[in-house]
Amino acid sequence: MSITKEKKSELIAAYKTSDKDNGGSAAAQVAVLTERIRNLTQHMKNNHKDEHSKRGLLMMVNRRKRLLAYIKKHSVADYEDLIKKLGLRK
Repeated sequence: MSITKEKKSELIAAYKTSDKDNGGSAAAQVAVLTERIRNLTQHMKNNHKDEHSKRGLLMMVNRRKRLLAYIKKHSVADYEDLIKKLGLRK
C-alpha cells in the first residue's frame, strides 16, 4: 500500500530540480504524491468502504493539486513537462 524507501528515492532522483534537492522541491513532492495516490487508488478499488483511507486519498489529491498550481504559477513550461512525465491530465 505504501511506497518503499527505494521507490521514493528513485522518484526524488528522477524529479529533483537541483543537485542539492533532497525531495523538497514541488516537482519531487508531486511525483511522490502521485505514486502514493496510485497505490491508494488500487487499495480503494478493493476496499471501497474504507472511509479513513478515502479521506487520506482526497487530502493527498488536494495537496498535489495545490503544488501543481504553485508550479504552474511560477513556470508554465515546467508544469507542462511535469504533468506529461507523470501522465496526469490538466
